Amino acid sequence: MEILVQKFGGTSVQSEENREYVIKHIKDALIKGYKLVVVVSALGRKPDPYATDTLLGLVDYPNNQNSARELDLLMSCGEIISSVVLSNELQKSHISATALTGSQAGFLTSEDFNKARIKEVNPTRILKELENHDVVVIAGFQGQSHTGEITTIGRGGSDTTAAALGVALNAERIEIFTDVNGIMTADPRVVKSARPLEIVTYTEICNLAYQGAKVIHPRAVEIAMQGKIPMRIRSTYSEDLGTLVTSSRVLEMGVDIPDRMITGIAHMSSISQIKVKTKESAYRLQSEVFKAMAEAGISVDFINISPTGVIYTVPEALTEKAVHILEVLGFYPEVTEGCAKVSAVGAGMTGVPGVASKIVQALTNSGVQILQSADSHTTIWVLVHKNDLITAVNALHEVFDLSHINELQR
Repeated sequence: MEILVQKFGGTSVQSEENREYVIKHIKDALIKGYKLVVVVSALGRKPDPYATDTLLGLVDYPNNQNSARELDLLMSCGEIISSVVLSNELQKSHISATALTGSQAGFLTSEDFNKARIKEVNPTRILKELENHDVVVIAGFQGQSHTGEITTIGRGGSDTTAAALGVALNAERIEIFTDVNGIMTADPRVVKSARPLEIVTYTEICNLAYQGAKVIHPRAVEIAMQGKIPMRIRSTYSEDLGTLVTSSRVLEMGVDIPDRMITGIAHMSSISQIKVKTKESAYRLQSEVFKAMAEAGISVDFINISPTGVIYTVPEALTEKAVHILEVLGFYPEVTEGCAKVSAVGAGMTGVPGVASKIVQALTNSGVQILQSADSHTTIWVLVHKNDLITAVNALHEVFDLSHINELQR
């Protein structure tokens, strides 16, 4: 039995008209002889009546009195509704289909409500259903704890559901259908000359996703990478094959990764930079600052530590809370609000001299002030003023000639 896992996001299943495109992709795969496991998100986005945010609005979230456990009961409903609706329409199209919840599909999770982790996927029920049906439609984003509690696995959870199923079923590949035609070299709303990527490595797309590209959840890519299951990121509304995500460009195209130094430019906005200097022991400052942020549930990023202090970033919405905590501890933080993080990502930059120099020169020539920088083997980050975001992303896209990346890939 050759199994293909397909995942369709909220906009793809939003309306009957959109679901016609979904059913066409399913039919195309069935014609090729596959059995299909289809993962769906909740129908549409707010204010659509069954979208996750709309359901949360029924209890006045975040000002609700419900426990996290009860919120999971509510949030799981959207995907269940979606799975039943699509299964019904498939059967109307004379396709043998059935719907399963996450727990019925064999997802065992931790009991961390609203952000559960998948501990195990038992595909026995799915395989049994595939003996009698051509398509099994799974409600994404959810599972069940060992005590029988319904759980959800956080935003982007339907991507993660699809990836976990792909690995558990040893699928030929995982296809993630969205409203964009694959992975782009940059956000096309920011860079008009952005181009689609035919192929990327797992590591590259993980880094792009973590740094702001919103096409796929990075956790899903990590799971697929561990199971060595190829992924395709495709548009629901196109026949184009989109972007292939795999372990090596060499195996798929005969072109080595170093031939493409930079794969794409990602960005994140609404960030605040916090600087804390010390006149006492640097060790006290370093340990107390990050411990206090962790205990307050504030995720920190872009961390630079030196003997004289620490610099890091927080989401802009948490700036006031972070500053108050620091002041209570006796520190005097210096805050720069209205920042943005711009990242150049590419597996081909590893060990190549001059990449950082090229980035700095391009931004300097464009009049963009660099507030902070950091790098890894495959990513170089810079923090800039949010007002400079569009200029910075376009400058880096141009300096690495990414508008011609499809020519470089061949």
